[in-house]
Amino acid sequence: MKLGILGTGMIVKDLLKTIDEIHIDAISILGTQQTKDETQQLVKQYQLDQAFYDYDMMLKSDIDTVYVALPNHLHYSFSKKAIEAGKHVIIEKPITSNVKELQDLIKIADEKNLMIFEAMNIHYLPSYRSLKENLSKVGKVKVVNFNYSQYSSRYDAFKEGNILPAFDYHKSGGALMDIHVYNIHAIMGLFQTPINNYYFANVEKNIDTSGMMVYDYGMFKAVSIGAKDCQAPVVSTIQGDQGVIVIHKPVNQMMKYSYIDNNAQQIDYDFNEGKHRLFYEFMEFKRMIDEKDYQGQQEMLSLSLEISKVMEKARQQQNIIFDADK
Repeated sequence: MKLGILGTGMIVKDLLKTIDEIHIDAISILGTQQTKDETQQLVKQYQLDQAFYDYDMMLKSDIDTVYVALPNHLHYSFSKKAIEAGKHVIIEKPITSNVKELQDLIKIADEKNLMIFEAMNIHYLPSYRSLKENLSKVGKVKVVNFNYSQYSSRYDAFKEGNILPAFDYHKSGGALMDIHVYNIHAIMGLFQTPINNYYFANVEKNIDTSGMMVYDYGMFKAVSIGAKDCQAPVVSTIQGDQGVIVIHKPVNQMMKYSYIDNNAQQIDYDFNEGKHRLFYEFMEFKRMIDEKDYQGQQEMLSLSLEISKVMEKARQQQNIIFDADK
């Protein structure tokens, strides 16, 4: 893999902390004139191969994969340009602003036999994969509850009238897109698409600052909470008629979980290998590209598309309209 990274934000810095362990052949980074000093510092600190300040120039280079780590509303346009230039794309969550954008990217990528990945690390964590294998221990699932509530410093600015991208409907922001998306991926990664879903949000200035999603799976129900305007101890549970699985971390950070049966016997599963949480997803992206594992890639992309549909329906229920929807 020869990777071109778009952006210099926090998620990029997180990835660069573990990039040596992934053994990528070459790494370039795209900055802006405004972030030139920061970009050069990252090149020096992590011994990157090249810095670009013109996207077209980067796409003309020998990179084969582009990692789109830009604000939500830019995911579609930058990814489309990369695919049209013959590059695979790894797109930071949420993959696109809406379903139509994602369907368009899929169509173009299929025509060019290229791969699209959503950078949602949950699915590749050893702890999450183990949880899927042990899910039957709870018996018949009855109630699922996932919570990711983290007070955002950007909310202070939002209340004062300084609207940053995370809370900007012009830029496809909001709690659903920024933080609740993790819960949705975790639940649908386990149970697939619900029969129905309902979103109940706290909406301020045309954007959701927190909210609750209810999922109807027929024989059981699920609920997830995603909040950026308040916080709580983060605990998620999967309750069945034989026991419960308990996670004491946001699902995108989970390294362990516990199973407690109805007799209060507890088994702890710990997968803390000292690896960064982004290590596992990028190792798998690299493998799928190197091995041309189109089946594995398509399975994950199909899940991303289903999740995009659920999230778009949720926004419509609360009349949250992005510029990208118009």
